Amino acid sequence: MIRIGVNLAAGLGTPGTGNLVDDLTGVARTIAAAGVRTVWLPQGYGYDALGVLTAIARQVPDIELGTSVVVVQPRHPRVLAAQALTAQAAAHGRLTLGLGVSHPGLLEVYGQPFHRPVAALRTHLDTLLPILAGRRVPGASGPGSDAADSAVPGATDRVPVLLGALGPAMLRLAGERAQGTITFLAGPRTIGEHVVPLISAAAREAGRPAPRVVVGLPVVVTSTPDRIRAELNAAYGDLARLPSYRAALDRDGLAEPGAIAVAGDEDTVVDQLAAYATLGATDALVSLVGTAAERARTLRLLGAVGSTPHA
Repeated sequence: MIRIGVNLAAGLGTPGTGNLVDDLTGVARTIAAAGVRTVWLPQGYGYDALGVLTAIARQVPDIELGTSVVVVQPRHPRVLAAQALTAQAAAHGRLTLGLGVSHPGLLEVYGQPFHRPVAALRTHLDTLLPILAGRRVPGASGPGSDAADSAVPGATDRVPVLLGALGPAMLRLAGERAQGTITFLAGPRTIGEHVVPLISAAAREAGRPAPRVVVGLPVVVTSTPDRIRAELNAAYGDLARLPSYRAALDRDGLAEPGAIAVAGDEDTVVDQLAAYATLGATDALVSLVGTAAERARTLRLLGAVGSTPHA
């Protein structure tokens, strides 16, 4: 069965305290108690994902923590490496670093242009990956150039890196340089006929292990799936117009983003998640949707699925 992770930012539909870190720590604790093995947090404009996960790491043991994803353009790779290694030390090896390049029109808030994103990420990785692996950055010189993970006492565990990738060039980069990919608004055809073949071939050609393929999906156990899809059409409408997501939806023949939802009774949800595993996906990154009661019901199911011997 596919490995289950839950998007912390989607929440459980319950009131918070007003303190973001405390609230997300409580959500993570609830998710872990349900039996789910991984929590993910996207980078937002109002909080730092790695900082939040560093705090959660000290309060919620024995669960994998992942970013999904941190946008690289606004952060110097040495700064990002220091953040990731610090978080990894706090998590004692439970952190996975998901990276991405955002989308046209969304980087302006950082004063950054969306220009040659694959090249920008490749250049970022040229500095970031050696530091995360405890090696000297090739070509670096001068004071401080021997940056290594030993600069963060306790960060003895390497930091696995996943790339947010949907296009062919980005998938090739993920296969060549990273441990896998994280997708969003990608349905079965895109995963099975596009993402998995491209990233797997790139990894094989580079002599790397089979990649991790983390598929982001809205999931809900519900008796009214049509209502859920209508709600998602409204919630995801702007995202669905971004070029990379629109291309993925078109590849799947889906006119509206709500059609991507895994929605129905317990058996339907389990079967749809299992179908992604047969296509080569290793993980489902679940955004809980629907009412608070539906989210709680869905989490109970995900915990049961995640605790099975073959999860």
